[in-house]
Amino acid sequence: MSFQKPKGTQDLLPGEIERWQFVEAKAREVCSKFLYREIRTPIFESTELFQRGVGETTDVVEKEMYTFLDKGDRSMTLRPEGTAGVVRAYVENKLYGDPDITKLYYIGPMFRYEQPQAGRYRQFHQFGIEAFGSDDPSLDAEVIALGSRFYTEIGLTGFTLEINSVGTPASRAAFREKLLAFLEPKRDVLCRDCRSRMDRNPLRVLDCKVDQAHFEGAPSLLDNLDEGSAAHFEKVKAHLDAMGIAYTINPRLVRGLDYYTHTAFEFKAAGIGSIDTIGGGGRYNGLVSEIGGPEQTGVGFGLGLERVLLVLEKQGVELPKAAAPDVYFVALGEAAEARIVPLLNEARGRGIVAEKDYGGRKMKAQLKSADRLAAKYAAILGDDELARGEIVLKSLATGEQRTVALSDLFAVLLEG
Repeated sequence: MSFQKPKGTQDLLPGEIERWQFVEAKAREVCSKFLYREIRTPIFESTELFQRGVGETTDVVEKEMYTFLDKGDRSMTLRPEGTAGVVRAYVENKLYGDPDITKLYYIGPMFRYEQPQAGRYRQFHQFGIEAFGSDDPSLDAEVIALGSRFYTEIGLTGFTLEINSVGTPASRAAFREKLLAFLEPKRDVLCRDCRSRMDRNPLRVLDCKVDQAHFEGAPSLLDNLDEGSAAHFEKVKAHLDAMGIAYTINPRLVRGLDYYTHTAFEFKAAGIGSIDTIGGGGRYNGLVSEIGGPEQTGVGFGLGLERVLLVLEKQGVELPKAAAPDVYFVALGEAAEARIVPLLNEARGRGIVAEKDYGGRKMKAQLKSADRLAAKYAAILGDDELARGEIVLKSLATGEQRTVALSDLFAVLLEG
């Protein structure tokens, strides 16, 4: 029997994984500059957490979750997104007791049962941040700025930012009636999902990718914001303007999750077919209390790493490859092999990237292996050199050889 990876998943192999490591390292580097600290939460949580935290009428909860009963007959779900689990950890560990705001980031796999396509997987990876404890619009702008900085520092170009305000639950309730009055005459021409959403969560109709042509002239949520929501949005825009972060206002942007209030935003970039959203987020002021915590505010984002890497590839951005050895040790004979083992270990201890042959091959084969690995030097040790306390150092770029004392080898290599 032969086994294959599950549909919608990937094997991240050597040669490819270095690109991931670079992007993840940049995410951590940017977060450290903004004083966001890493959090790691379980890959599976109680199903009810996502039902309450993400929203029972969302596509994620209704159609896409990987849910199972554990041996205790409890319903568990592989996390479909990162925010609900982070909020649960924030509440359970009473991080809200900190007098300062709490700023966290995460990097890890998420799971959604979707039809795989370019940029969409059943196991995918997100880099996300969450900030708790302040209503300040400058925090909304900071979250957006961090996402923008991350994209810039990994070399992504041409990405755009769309923003909107989805107001408060009260302002959305008033807008809901106006929207339903607009949509009802169009019910018969809308797709099945839109007809279902009209009865349960009409705002999500505006998020439909199929029926956008039917929404021309729809009422705008921005025109129906309460005074506080409108003022908050104006301040967010002012902060983005002051930082020189370009954006477009999209009044139909509502995001696909139920927990958003006030600011909602998406980053977009071409290069992955029909999908152009590479990340997004917003403010969620009621989510902490919904999950059992105090009345506490929050704002954050989630960025898809697969999509980012696909766009970088499309744009031809060169990312770092695997590190090449500084030196490849070539042993000729058993005595030389016995001496090279501790030399190899000492080299690595001194911060030198080093490798050797493990197959007992002839010198020519060992040198070919050194070439394939793009080693800078081959360090060749035979019986004669060993007797004299020397080793031959060969530059694989020029072919130049020189003999150095074994006692001087590491100093020479560290000098480059």
